[in-house]
Amino acid sequence: MSTAGSQAYGEQWYWDNRYSNEPNPFDWYQKYHTLAPIINLYVPRSLNILVVGSGNSAFSEGMVDDGYTDVVNIDISSVVIEAMQNKYRDCPHMKYIKMDVRDMSPFESGSFGAIIDKGTLDSILCGNNSRQHATKMLEEAWRVLGDKGVYILVTYGDPLYRLPLLRDSCSWTIKLHVIDKLASEDEPDNPVWELTKPVPLNDDGSSVDEALGQNPDVHYIYICTKEIK
Repeated sequence: MSTAGSQAYGEQWYWDNRYSNEPNPFDWYQKYHTLAPIINLYVPRSLNILVVGSGNSAFSEGMVDDGYTDVVNIDISSVVIEAMQNKYRDCPHMKYIKMDVRDMSPFESGSFGAIIDKGTLDSILCGNNSRQHATKMLEEAWRVLGDKGVYILVTYGDPLYRLPLLRDSCSWTIKLHVIDKLASEDEPDNPVWELTKPVPLNDDGSSVDEALGQNPDVHYIYICTKEIK
Protein backbone atom coordinates (compact mmCIF):
# COMPACT_ATOMS: atom_id res chain seq x y z
CA MET A 1 0.00 0.00 0.00
CA SER A 2 1.42 3.38 -0.93
CA THR A 3 1.70 6.15 1.63
CA ALA A 4 -1.04 8.08 -0.18
CA GLY A 5 -3.25 5.00 -0.12
CA SER A 6 -2.67 4.28 3.54
CA GLN A 7 -3.43 7.89 4.43
CA ALA A 8 -6.88 7.40 2.87
CA TYR A 9 -7.82 4.62 5.31
CA GLY A 10 -9.79 7.10 7.40
CA GLU A 11 -11.80 8.40 4.42
CA GLN A 12 -15.23 7.20 3.32
CA TRP A 13 -14.43 7.45 -0.40
CA TYR A 14 -11.53 5.01 -0.05
CA TRP A 15 -13.72 2.34 1.54
CA ASP A 16 -16.68 2.93 -0.78
CA ASN A 17 -14.32 2.37 -3.70
CA ARG A 18 -12.69 -0.66 -2.14
CA TYR A 19 -15.95 -2.41 -1.29
CA SER A 20 -17.38 -1.62 -4.73
CA ASN A 21 -14.39 -3.37 -6.31
CA GLU A 22 -13.84 -6.09 -3.69
CA PRO A 23 -17.27 -7.25 -2.50
CA ASN A 24 -16.18 -10.67 -1.17
CA PRO A 25 -16.02 -11.15 2.62
CA PHE A 26 -12.69 -10.22 4.15
CA ASP A 27 -11.48 -10.39 7.74
CA TRP A 28 -8.67 -8.13 8.90
CA TYR A 29 -6.02 -9.76 11.10
CA GLN A 30 -8.01 -12.68 12.54
CA LYS A 31 -11.22 -14.63 11.96
CA TYR A 32 -13.79 -15.20 14.67
CA HIS A 33 -12.85 -18.79 15.45
CA THR A 34 -9.27 -17.86 16.37
CA LEU A 35 -10.39 -15.00 18.65
CA ALA A 36 -13.44 -16.75 20.13
CA PRO A 37 -11.63 -17.88 23.32
CA ILE A 38 -10.71 -14.28 24.20
CA ILE A 39 -14.15 -12.91 23.22
CA ASN A 40 -15.84 -15.58 25.36
CA LEU A 41 -13.51 -14.77 28.26
CA TYR A 42 -14.37 -11.05 28.41
CA VAL A 43 -17.76 -10.70 26.69
CA PRO A 44 -20.75 -12.50 28.22
CA ARG A 45 -23.33 -13.54 25.62
CA SER A 46 -25.95 -11.44 27.39
CA LEU A 47 -24.23 -8.15 26.48
CA ASN A 48 -25.13 -5.89 23.60
CA ILE A 49 -22.05 -5.55 21.40
CA LEU A 50 -20.80 -2.90 18.98
CA VAL A 51 -18.44 -3.93 16.20
CA VAL A 52 -16.73 -0.85 14.74
CA GLY A 53 -15.39 -0.70 11.19
CA SER A 54 -17.20 -3.95 10.50
CA GLY A 55 -16.69 -3.93 6.73
CA ASN A 56 -17.83 -7.13 5.04
CA SER A 57 -16.21 -9.36 7.63
CA ALA A 58 -17.88 -12.60 8.70
CA PHE A 59 -16.78 -11.91 12.30
CA SER A 60 -20.21 -10.84 13.57
CA GLU A 61 -21.86 -13.81 11.90
CA GLY A 62 -19.41 -15.99 13.83
CA MET A 63 -20.43 -14.28 17.06
CA VAL A 64 -24.13 -14.89 16.39
CA ASP A 65 -23.41 -18.53 15.51
CA ASP A 66 -21.61 -18.73 18.87
CA GLY A 67 -24.66 -17.56 20.82
CA TYR A 68 -24.38 -13.75 20.87
CA THR A 69 -27.79 -12.24 20.21
CA ASP A 70 -27.33 -8.45 19.96
CA VAL A 71 -24.53 -7.36 17.63
CA VAL A 72 -24.59 -3.86 16.12
CA ASN A 73 -22.13 -3.21 13.28
CA ILE A 74 -21.06 0.21 12.06
CA ASP A 75 -18.89 1.27 9.15
CA ILE A 76 -18.12 4.55 7.41
CA SER A 77 -18.85 3.05 3.97
CA SER A 78 -22.43 3.29 2.76
CA VAL A 79 -21.56 0.77 0.02
CA VAL A 80 -20.63 -2.01 2.44
CA ILE A 81 -23.41 -1.19 4.92
CA GLU A 82 -26.06 -1.47 2.21
CA ALA A 83 -24.55 -4.78 1.03
CA MET A 84 -24.47 -6.21 4.56
CA GLN A 85 -27.99 -5.00 5.36
CA ASN A 86 -29.19 -6.93 2.33
CA LYS A 87 -27.10 -10.00 3.16
CA TYR A 88 -28.34 -10.25 6.74
CA ARG A 89 -31.84 -8.82 6.37
CA ASP A 90 -33.28 -12.06 7.81
CA CYS A 91 -30.94 -12.14 10.81
CA PRO A 92 -32.57 -10.25 13.73
CA HIS A 93 -29.47 -10.60 15.93
CA MET A 94 -27.35 -8.32 13.71
CA LYS A 95 -27.84 -4.69 12.69
CA TYR A 96 -25.77 -2.68 10.21
CA ILE A 97 -25.63 1.13 10.46
CA LYS A 98 -23.58 3.64 8.49
CA MET A 99 -21.63 5.67 11.03
CA ASP A 100 -18.26 7.30 11.59
CA VAL A 101 -16.63 5.87 14.71
CA ARG A 102 -15.29 9.36 15.54
CA ASP A 103 -18.87 10.63 15.94
CA MET A 104 -21.30 8.05 17.30
CA SER A 105 -23.78 10.67 18.50
CA PRO A 106 -26.81 8.57 17.38
CA PHE A 107 -25.91 6.21 20.25
CA GLU A 108 -26.72 7.28 23.79
CA SER A 109 -23.96 7.25 26.38
CA GLY A 110 -23.59 3.86 28.06
CA SER A 111 -25.41 2.03 25.25
CA PHE A 112 -23.11 -0.99 24.92
CA GLY A 113 -21.50 -3.62 27.12
CA ALA A 114 -18.62 -4.31 24.72
CA ILE A 115 -16.94 -2.84 21.64
CA ILE A 116 -14.81 -4.89 19.26
CA ASP A 117 -12.28 -3.14 17.04
CA LYS A 118 -10.30 -5.25 14.60
CA GLY A 119 -8.10 -2.82 12.69
CA THR A 120 -10.24 0.34 12.77
CA LEU A 121 -8.03 2.33 15.12
CA ASP A 122 -5.06 1.20 13.02
CA SER A 123 -6.75 2.54 9.88
CA ILE A 124 -7.39 5.92 11.48
CA LEU A 125 -3.77 6.09 12.64
CA CYS A 126 -2.65 5.80 9.00
CA GLY A 127 -4.34 9.07 8.00
CA ASN A 128 -3.73 12.77 8.38
CA ASN A 129 -4.18 14.31 11.87
CA SER A 130 -4.12 10.71 13.04
CA ARG A 131 -3.58 11.34 16.74
CA GLN A 132 -6.47 13.81 16.91
CA HIS A 133 -8.84 11.46 15.05
CA ALA A 134 -7.75 8.43 17.09
CA THR A 135 -8.38 10.31 20.34
CA LYS A 136 -11.88 11.28 19.13
CA MET A 137 -12.58 7.65 18.34
CA LEU A 138 -11.39 6.42 21.73
CA GLU A 139 -13.35 9.11 23.58
CA GLU A 140 -16.49 8.06 21.70
CA ALA A 141 -15.83 4.40 22.48
CA TRP A 142 -15.55 5.32 26.16
CA ARG A 143 -18.76 7.34 26.02
CA VAL A 144 -20.96 4.67 24.46
CA LEU A 145 -19.72 1.94 26.82
CA GLY A 146 -21.48 1.35 30.11
CA ASP A 147 -19.60 1.08 33.41
CA LYS A 148 -17.38 -2.06 33.37
CA GLY A 149 -17.82 -2.21 29.58
CA VAL A 150 -14.87 -3.51 27.56
CA TYR A 151 -13.23 -2.12 24.44
CA ILE A 152 -11.36 -4.97 22.75
CA LEU A 153 -8.70 -3.64 20.39
CA VAL A 154 -7.04 -6.08 17.99
CA THR A 155 -4.04 -4.32 16.43
CA TYR A 156 -0.54 -4.67 15.06
CA GLY A 157 0.48 -1.79 17.38
CA ASP A 158 2.85 -2.82 20.14
CA PRO A 159 2.60 -1.38 23.67
CA LEU A 160 5.29 1.23 23.09
CA TYR A 161 2.93 2.98 20.64
CA ARG A 162 -0.54 1.94 21.74
CA LEU A 163 -0.36 2.26 25.53
CA PRO A 164 0.32 6.03 25.56
CA LEU A 165 -2.55 6.60 23.11
CA LEU A 166 -4.97 4.50 25.13
CA ARG A 167 -3.94 5.98 28.46
CA ASP A 168 -3.95 9.58 27.27
CA SER A 169 -7.48 9.29 25.83
CA CYS A 170 -9.38 7.83 28.77
CA SER A 171 -8.73 6.16 32.12
CA TRP A 172 -9.00 2.56 30.91
CA THR A 173 -7.94 -0.43 32.98
CA ILE A 174 -5.85 -2.34 30.45
CA LYS A 175 -4.89 -5.99 30.05
CA LEU A 176 -2.90 -7.33 27.11
CA HIS A 177 -3.16 -10.63 25.26
CA VAL A 178 -1.42 -11.71 22.06
CA ILE A 179 -2.16 -14.11 19.23
CA ASP A 180 0.16 -15.38 16.51
CA LYS A 181 -0.44 -13.59 13.23
CA LEU A 182 -0.74 -16.90 11.39
CA ALA A 183 -3.25 -18.35 13.86
CA SER A 184 -6.03 -17.72 11.35
CA GLU A 185 -4.34 -20.00 8.80
CA ASP A 186 -2.70 -22.75 10.82
CA GLU A 187 -2.93 -23.24 14.56
CA PRO A 188 0.73 -23.11 15.57
CA ASP A 189 2.01 -26.08 17.55
CA ASN A 190 3.96 -23.78 19.82
CA PRO A 191 2.28 -20.37 20.00
CA VAL A 192 4.40 -17.45 21.18
CA TRP A 193 2.05 -17.01 24.15
CA GLU A 194 -1.13 -18.69 25.34
CA LEU A 195 -4.06 -16.64 24.02
CA THR A 196 -6.18 -16.54 27.18
CA LYS A 197 -3.24 -15.76 29.48
CA PRO A 198 -2.58 -12.01 29.89
CA VAL A 199 0.94 -10.85 29.07
CA PRO A 200 2.66 -9.06 31.99
CA LEU A 201 2.15 -5.34 31.42
CA ASN A 202 4.05 -2.63 33.25
CA ASP A 203 3.64 1.13 32.80
CA ASP A 204 5.86 1.53 29.74
CA GLY A 205 5.17 -1.88 28.17
CA SER A 206 8.80 -3.02 28.43
CA SER A 207 7.65 -6.14 30.27
CA VAL A 208 6.10 -7.36 27.02
CA ASP A 209 9.49 -7.57 25.28
CA GLU A 210 10.82 -9.46 28.30
CA ALA A 211 7.97 -11.98 28.05
CA LEU A 212 7.75 -12.37 24.26
CA GLY A 213 11.16 -11.32 22.95
CA GLN A 214 11.89 -8.56 20.46
CA ASN A 215 9.50 -8.05 17.52
CA PRO A 216 7.25 -11.08 18.04
CA ASP A 217 5.08 -12.02 15.05
CA VAL A 218 1.80 -11.41 16.85
CA HIS A 219 -1.32 -9.31 16.89
CA TYR A 220 -1.84 -7.48 20.16
CA ILE A 221 -5.24 -7.63 21.89
CA TYR A 222 -5.83 -4.83 24.37
CA ILE A 223 -8.69 -5.42 26.80
CA CYS A 224 -9.65 -1.89 27.91
CA THR A 225 -12.22 -1.79 30.68
CA LYS A 226 -14.18 1.35 31.47
CA GLU A 227 -14.30 1.79 35.21
CA ILE A 228 -16.08 4.90 36.44
CA LYS A 229 -14.21 6.02 39.53
